[in-house]
Amino acid sequence: MEDVNVSVGLLDDSDSVAVAVAASEGIARLEAVRFRALARLSQCREGARSVTQEVAFALSLVDSHAGSMVATAEALTTRLPRTLRLMDQGKVSGFGAMKVATATAWLSDENALAADALLEGRLPGKNTEQVRKAASHAAMTVDGEGADKRSECHRDGRRLAMRQGETGVASIEVEDGPVEKVTAAYARIDREARALKTGGETRTLDQLRADVALDLLLGGQGGVSERTEVFLYMDLVTYLGLNDDPAELAGHGHLPAALARHIAGGSNSVLRRIVTDPLSGRVLDLGRDRYRPTAGLAEYVRVRDRECRRPGCHRPAQACDLDHSVPWQYGGHTDTADLISFCRRDHRLKDEPGWSYQLAPDGTLTITTPTGQRYDSSPPPLHEPRTRTALADEPPPF
Repeated sequence: MEDVNVSVGLLDDSDSVAVAVAASEGIARLEAVRFRALARLSQCREGARSVTQEVAFALSLVDSHAGSMVATAEALTTRLPRTLRLMDQGKVSGFGAMKVATATAWLSDENALAADALLEGRLPGKNTEQVRKAASHAAMTVDGEGADKRSECHRDGRRLAMRQGETGVASIEVEDGPVEKVTAAYARIDREARALKTGGETRTLDQLRADVALDLLLGGQGGVSERTEVFLYMDLVTYLGLNDDPAELAGHGHLPAALARHIAGGSNSVLRRIVTDPLSGRVLDLGRDRYRPTAGLAEYVRVRDRECRRPGCHRPAQACDLDHSVPWQYGGHTDTADLISFCRRDHRLKDEPGWSYQLAPDGTLTITTPTGQRYDSSPPPLHEPRTRTALADEPPPF
């Protein structure tokens, strides 16, 4: 590899482009191999839903992308053989093939094969947006009467998605919503944002639209913050401003200390005492002093886990189910040694054939997939593990 890097460093501009093109063609061929392997896995499992989760584990992907990969693999090896052949030739990338699979998903197998034939000469040399448009046009060409079905299929697939962004921000999106409702919703948000844009308003229209949209979702009017519950993890020393260690917001990740203190200082914030092991940082006890009633054991488990315990899933624990690692009917106990947090999808995954779950005394969850692959998940500590020496040297918070 080092020799290759040295050789590339000696290329001129035109040769550099040629090498980049050749590498892209090679990557496309390897992606075709990967799609065939994923299709074979799905075939061996007879299309079981858990295939997506196993692919997510094995390839370190989020579930949505893993699901798209599996669906594309199945389409390429059955309904879109010519597109797969173009990948073998290095003429279509894996991402481009996913665009074709998505655009033709609503077609019957017979019509998908016809669209695939139309696209064979239209895809090479096209970028992914051109590929998407070409595939959509081919799909409508082979099934002109299916436009209503396609529209219905898309509208039935509407969903609300949340995506975590860089530090302290996230995005929420209504995907594939009915166009008339989405247009009307945007018009209302824009109208209210413009009404707020008075002489003393410093926010831009884009900022006002975002604030109005979020406030309307939370039941308010005009961008005023509404009360909701989130889990913010921050040690006392950071809260007091004596250091700037990052805090953590469940489901999002780490936050700068200043932003965490701003959130914690809100008028509706409720502070909780959480007792941790001074060496490992793991939760030992959840303080009961708060302004509102507690849910006891369930709340403790959710605070301890922070997020869904399946590796790679980041749904906040307060939006998860509580489940026994050992099924109750087989000797499981309803206590902190056996209860763990799973989102609804991963809760159901436990019932799929071939999946096993073991919870160790230290809280480490080991998931074994049907192919024998093992993945560990541990409740994250509230602070970095400390040595006894470092603990003795740490200054008191007051």
